[in-house]
Amino acid sequence: MTTTASVSTHILDTSLGRPARGVAVRLSARTASGADWRPLGEATTDADGRCRDLPAPPGDTAQVRLDFAVEPYLRERGEAFFPEVTVTFAVRTGEHYHVPLLLSPFGYSVYRGS
Repeated sequence: MTTTASVSTHILDTSLGRPARGVAVRLSARTASGADWRPLGEATTDADGRCRDLPAPPGDTAQVRLDFAVEPYLRERGEAFFPEVTVTFAVRTGEHYHVPLLLSPFGYSVYRGS
């Protein structure tokens, strides 16, 4: 099986200025816009807020989706306005995609990192 890309992520709780530990992250892929999503794997953020064992997408992947289940993490600290965060992005052969999530109780931001 050829790999189009590799994907990594981490979560930083910007309200506390530290990594978000224990957040479940699900990785899915599809071959084109509108195609069905194929689940690839799940991981939980470690003490550094990173998911270190996400699988590589298969060779026919055009888009990837990261689903962050942030509600349990945020509820432990108060209110969870956003129960989940979903980030979808396009991938190309041979590229690495590091997509961090900057999280706070009432907002979030994502970007392509390195």
